[in-house]
Amino acid sequence: MKLVIYQVFTRIFGNKNTHRKPHGKLAENGVGKMNDFDLATLNQIKSLGANTIWYTGILRHATCTDYSSFGIPRQTPRVVKGLAGSPYAITDYYDIDPDIAENVSERMNEFTDLVKRTHKVGLKVIIDFVPNHVAREYKSICKPKGVKDLGETDDTKKHFDANNNFYYCPNEALDTSAIPQPYGFTDSEYIETVARCTGNDKFDAHPQANDWYETVKLNYGIDYCDWGGRSTHYMPIPDTWHKMTDILLFWAEKGVDGFRCDMAEMVPPEFWKYATKKVKAQFPNIVFIGEVYDPQQYRTYISSGFNYLYDKVGMYDCLRDVMCSNRPAYTISQQWQATDDIKDNMLYFLENHDEQRIASDFFAKDMKRGIPAMLVSALLQTNPVMIYAGQEFGEEGMDEEGFSGKDGRTTIFDYWCVDSIYKGYYNRTKLTQEQKQLEQTYQAILQCSNQEEAISKGKSFDLMYANMGSDKIDSNKIFAFIRKYKDSVLLVVANFSDSEKAIELNVPQHAFDYLEMKEQEVLAEDLLSKEEFSITFKAEKPIPISVKGNYGRILKLK
Repeated sequence: MKLVIYQVFTRIFGNKNTHRKPHGKLAENGVGKMNDFDLATLNQIKSLGANTIWYTGILRHATCTDYSSFGIPRQTPRVVKGLAGSPYAITDYYDIDPDIAENVSERMNEFTDLVKRTHKVGLKVIIDFVPNHVAREYKSICKPKGVKDLGETDDTKKHFDANNNFYYCPNEALDTSAIPQPYGFTDSEYIETVARCTGNDKFDAHPQANDWYETVKLNYGIDYCDWGGRSTHYMPIPDTWHKMTDILLFWAEKGVDGFRCDMAEMVPPEFWKYATKKVKAQFPNIVFIGEVYDPQQYRTYISSGFNYLYDKVGMYDCLRDVMCSNRPAYTISQQWQATDDIKDNMLYFLENHDEQRIASDFFAKDMKRGIPAMLVSALLQTNPVMIYAGQEFGEEGMDEEGFSGKDGRTTIFDYWCVDSIYKGYYNRTKLTQEQKQLEQTYQAILQCSNQEEAISKGKSFDLMYANMGSDKIDSNKIFAFIRKYKDSVLLVVANFSDSEKAIELNVPQHAFDYLEMKEQEVLAEDLLSKEEFSITFKAEKPIPISVKGNYGRILKLK
């Protein structure tokens, strides 16, 4: 099965409150719930072509909303980003975010019901694991009996100790003078008498406005304070390794099918080798997806137990540039070749919660420009592909939500209702014809990923080398390839131009030999347009194809 992931930001997805007040509180702007993912909604997601949902923001994290009446510790707004808070500033690894529960006291039961509903419709469940840092006011109230809290037994008089969970600045209080006052809390103060080092590897007591000041760095046995070059202390096994592995096992036992591991490369591969081995020993089918941005470390982290890694600085950056006419389409070949030996382990995507929306003014400015890139992302290889909720409706991400500001992204810090998601799932009569057409196109592409064995199992052959320099094809805007499995052959052409292109595509003899294909006159069906026509499928006999602007062809040979 080819993994097709649909990422949702749980707190936002089901929010039907269209008030949308910048910096609005939960009572003003509303919030989505786990129960919004009812069977109808889950089936709609599945019908798009997804087989896996990544529920972002499940674990309890820092927020300005007061849940103290439920026994949940209040957070100091000074060290919370936005009124809703970042889903990556975890306050209890063993708890569910109360925002997303209809009944706060029953939030864990609501989560287990969500997992069951998701599985019932045939979808797998991925949640975040945030291993590198926690919220400054981390305190677990839901940890299992006998479990020591993070930092509970730390020696705060030491910068570093292998058995400490955090790094410290002894005899120095945290300096918050450079941290901006949170909106609506002009007198909010936060006291940390012995400063802990900040999550983005800032090992002093003076976090700045652009630091991850709301978080503290977890200690996995690397001494960043020894002045000697980050010495490692892995024997005996550091306390943090045990605690974080137990957390993974806790959620695996709840029925989740995988973890998207935030900033995985900021945690040593030795830990991942230890943790993934222990988890997979009990749950052999569990999947680990790592956020790793350094290509030089890809193979190290894969060998440490990761099933898949983000292909951000390679394929994502390349496709973004091609969509924006900042580099030619033929350079896509260089990107897949760079990871050809680990191609099955690379996760392709065009949007997620960290990235700007394709249709935003900061990216491609037009939802249709994502279509040819989606053809490449979803169909080029057998590796996983992911889309972000709203992408299929051309969400622009141009709201000025509050803390997030107008940056082309969908906020992860504010209470908000996303217009395209609200319309696409809860008020479909308000979708434009263009949005409906885009959704249908995404559906055709993603369903093809799973239903066509040539995509989910087959070999790939890049046709660009055989068409470079041809005056019959604009390799700056056209990218073409073949997928083959047994007798099933798909010819895919993506047009990154705003205008229609009439091309003549060469299929070299080497392609026929490598893929063991017959040269023949054949009927072809376009899986996007549903058109059928005859083509001459022979070596060195150019195939005339017309491709609409910002679109493509998926020709299935019959």
